[in-house]
Amino acid sequence: MVLNVPDPARAPRAFLEHLFRAAVRSALPLPNMAAKLPPVPRGRTLVIGAGKAGGSMAQAVEALWPAHAPLQGLVVTRYGHIPSRPEGLPRRIEVVEAAHPVPDAAGLAAAQRVLSLAQGLTKDDLALCLMSGGASALLTLPAAGLSLADMQRINQALLDSGAHIGEMNCVRKHLSRIKGGRLAAACAPARVVTLAISDVPGDDPSVIGSGPTVPDATRCAEALAILKHYRIALPQAVTEALERGELETPKPADAAFEGHEVHLIATPQQSLGAAAQAARDAGLAAHILADDMEGESREVGRVHAAMARAVARHGQPFARPCVILSGGETTVTLRPRDAAQVRGRGGRAGEFCLGLAQALQGQAGVFALAADTDGIDGVEDNAGAFVTPDTLVRAAQAGLRIEDSLARNDAYGYFEALGDLLVCGPTHTNVNDFRAVLIL
Repeated sequence: MVLNVPDPARAPRAFLEHLFRAAVRSALPLPNMAAKLPPVPRGRTLVIGAGKAGGSMAQAVEALWPAHAPLQGLVVTRYGHIPSRPEGLPRRIEVVEAAHPVPDAAGLAAAQRVLSLAQGLTKDDLALCLMSGGASALLTLPAAGLSLADMQRINQALLDSGAHIGEMNCVRKHLSRIKGGRLAAACAPARVVTLAISDVPGDDPSVIGSGPTVPDATRCAEALAILKHYRIALPQAVTEALERGELETPKPADAAFEGHEVHLIATPQQSLGAAAQAARDAGLAAHILADDMEGESREVGRVHAAMARAVARHGQPFARPCVILSGGETTVTLRPRDAAQVRGRGGRAGEFCLGLAQALQGQAGVFALAADTDGIDGVEDNAGAFVTPDTLVRAAQAGLRIEDSLARNDAYGYFEALGDLLVCGPTHTNVNDFRAVLIL
């Protein structure tokens, strides 16, 4: 029997949040990790890694690893993302914090320490790498000729450009001394086992956190083309190094990866499946569109709105009542602004909700929640936002025009004024975007 499940007809917002929390629970490290842990090696076990789920992944290893077996390491996570330590759990892995999505000096220092710890391992040792979304910014170690300030500028420019995650991480891998398989090379000749929580479309381990311990099939020329396309400048010496292929990453045939293993312990599809099951347990049909949607957030919102209106008006392509679910990683391209216009606040989930609400035009019986499964939409304190049939009416009463908020990329300000932000704090996992549209 399912207890304490909100009635979707009477409490649609609470029901949507229930689905979100079901998705998050299914992606927590502890219940997913036990079956993927390798056996204790003859030598040392070094735990290294990074990501928004880094703290909870490290705690899961500590809880599951045999008490008698040596264990040490260093993992870096985002500020404020270290979970409370369970009573009695020994502290064997150091967890430090750094900035995301733009790297800082703490992330640089952590990356230097991780690379140093990886060196000097033997063939009897095990390097257990814990990777989750956010690691690209948290584990920053610029290539020769680049400073931390350079990487901060490049990261911010990539974020502002609307580049998708594969493009961003291609650039990051080639401008780093630790990403794109270079950390695995530093661990040789030790065995490397990577446990990852996927936050990327397609679940490609080489894209998760820019793949520090997995081979990279992209090339310097691709990274250079991406930078040129988005008009992001590099120091001339670094541009020339890319042109000559001097910053190339280790490739799949490299002997450094022999015997290495990669296991995904949580994925977007897994979480969407959990949310769909939670809806079905409540007697509602659930339809998963895709777990790997990309594109401009507001445009993806408009596509979802068109489908929701078709369901509400014509019963196509699905009969109502139902829930439509989707995931992936959309992007937000920051719009130009004039001197009098203040850029707004918000992330991908909020921007999706703006596009959705504008296109729905108050469609009766349609409610929605879009949220980031790490609990933080962009750099704000909310996970996402709700859309209801009266969103536009309430906004107009508050003196807000959705067109103005879209022009400023100000989803946070728009939904905060309506009391429609979802604020839950860090979830200690990250399987990227979660979107649920309820049609009654």
